[in-house]
This record gives sequence, structure tokens and C-alpha cells, in this order.
Amino acid sequence: MNLSQTLILGLMALSALSCGNKKEDSIMKSTISKEEFGMTADGQTADLYTLTNGNGMVVNITNYGGIITKLTAPDRTGQWADVVLGFDSLQPYLNGHPYFGALVGRYGNRIRKGQFQLDGKTYQLPINNGPNALHGGLKGFDKVLWKTEEVRNDSIVGLRMTYTSQDGEEGYPGTLTVQVDYRLNNQNALSIEYTATTDKPTIVNLTNHSYFNLTGMQEDILGHQVCIDADSIVPVDATLIPTGQLMAVEGTPFDFRQPTAVSKGIDKTDNQQISYGGGYDHCWVINRSGEGLQRIATVTEPKSGRIMEVYSTEPGVQFYTGNFLDGSLQGKGATYGKRFALCLETQHFPDSPNHPNFPSTVLRPGQTYHSITQYSFSAQ
Repeated sequence: MNLSQTLILGLMALSALSCGNKKEDSIMKSTISKEEFGMTADGQTADLYTLTNGNGMVVNITNYGGIITKLTAPDRTGQWADVVLGFDSLQPYLNGHPYFGALVGRYGNRIRKGQFQLDGKTYQLPINNGPNALHGGLKGFDKVLWKTEEVRNDSIVGLRMTYTSQDGEEGYPGTLTVQVDYRLNNQNALSIEYTATTDKPTIVNLTNHSYFNLTGMQEDILGHQVCIDADSIVPVDATLIPTGQLMAVEGTPFDFRQPTAVSKGIDKTDNQQISYGGGYDHCWVINRSGEGLQRIATVTEPKSGRIMEVYSTEPGVQFYTGNFLDGSLQGKGATYGKRFALCLETQHFPDSPNHPNFPSTVLRPGQTYHSITQYSFSAQ
């Protein structure tokens, strides 16, 4: 049994523990369907896939950017609601958006001045976020069409998405072959497995950028209770680039080791400039207990009773509170204003190539990049 198979079996076991066992006779047949979603600017057809599990949970994913456009979760009364920000058609995504639900790469998060050195050579990436590079560049993985295959068995429906990023694309060295597997199971858990190989030394940091609102888009996320298994964060400067040190969360607005309302510390000012952008946009350093999949965060919405548990193999998670949403975007009958959603982006640390003391994001020929994230949904 290889590492991927072992992790998937562990993922399924964790899902069963977190969500409870379902009676077999209550499970419907899981299904996948596909329809056209729209045309890209260069005339290619984007598709929208609908994954439905045996409980009636629905996840919509388009092969444009690997974007999760819809994800439903039950409340304590069993009522389902869409809990991710996004749009009902392709055009608003083409018009520009803050990475709603997208696959992010080659490098999620920021790289200082878009520069890094690898094996003595300096590489320059496009600058697209103040003075820095963000989320893979001007045309990152969120803006390409992924080759997509449907996957199904008795208990899981999913998609296998593949993309080959050519040597030099967006300034990154090496031809990178990427595979992303979305899997929806009957324990109401969506897993995302990332695999990548390269023909030259390069850097890789893949993630998904879903914006969650467990109220079902009824109000902002200030009342959400968040718990993150982390004793420290990666402190940043005024442009959100790491200082290179770690900072303990104890006694600061960043302490989410126990369930804490987002509203409690979001407006406080400390030496981390928490008010920059109006909220949290930092990487928490997970208290890892090994290399496998483990629960790193839990989000609870008290009014609906919805719970989201986040499992990951990654060393960090970027907790972002929608600071830069300004009400200019609307979708699914809601206006996306400031603090209307939160993100928990599992990943390596920002700007890691420029900080040798951080976990490495270098990938070399003969090596395989591998990462798994799972979002599990339940209610109480």
C-alpha cells in the first residue's frame, strides 16, 4: 500500500469518526453530472460538474480554475444551504474575483517582491499584489482549464483534474505536472489531494481558496467560532510578507487554541498590525503530531449549528477573514461585503523560498509533491 492509499484510508476513517455512522438504508446513490458552464475569452468551453453524495450534499466544481462554485452543508434541523461564496455562471469569474473557491498555484500566498533564488539563480515572478507576487501570478492555476475525469465507486464521487504548467510559465522554472483529486464521500466530507512532479528544480505550494460562510450567506462571519491547533503564527510586515520569525499566540488576538468568536479580537491592534486590511490574514503554524492527515481547525456557526472540521497534511494554514471584500461583488442573491466569509487555506508558509528556516517548498526531479486537505461538515 502506497502513502496516498494509506492517507486516503485514514481520511475516510477520520470522516467516520467526526460525522458519525449513517444507516445504510438512509443512503441514496451518489451521482455525478456535467453541463456547460460558459465560454472562456479564447473560446474554450468550461464545464460544471455536480457531485451529490448519498445524503444529498451537493458540490459544484468547474474545470475553469478547479473552482468550487457551490457546497451545501446541513444545519441542526437537517436543512441544506450553500456555504461557499461564488457565482452561478462563468462570466463573473472571468471578470475578476478574489480567488473564490479556486485551485491556487504554483505558489499559494505571497512571495516578497516576486523574487526567489534557487540553486544560485534568481527568478522574477509577476508582481500582482502591492510590491509582491501572490497566488501564482497573473494567470495562475485559478485561470486555466483543467483536464477533468469523473471518478466514482460505491461510496465516493469525485473528479481527477490534471494540468501541465510549462517551464517558465509565470516565471517559474521547470515543467510541472499537476494532479488534483476532489472526492466527496457519504460522511459529508470533501477531500482535495494534490500531486505534482517536475523536470527541473522549482517551488510548489498548492491550496484551495474557498470562502466559507456557515450561515448560508445570511450574515457575516463575526459570530463564527474558530479553533486552530496552533501555538504560533508567522508574523508579517505591512505588506503581509513574513518577518522570518515565529510569534506565540498566547496573550494575543491570534489565540484560537480554544473555540473563539471571530469578532473577539479582529478589531484589536497589536504589534502585528491586525487592523491592516481590517482583520486576520496570517499563517498559523500547526502543532503537527506527524506527517499524516490530522485535524487542524474547527469552525462552528452557533445559530445554524453547522460545523466544519479541517484536516490537513500541511504545516500551516492561512486564516483570512474577507478583509478586502468591499460589497462590489454579488452572487447567489448575496452581497459580498467585508468579513462576509472566512478562508482556511492549508499550505506551507508564505515567502518560504526566501526563508531557509521555514519548511521547504522546493521540488526537484525525481521527487513527488503530495498534500491532502479534507473539509468535513456536520451539525449540532
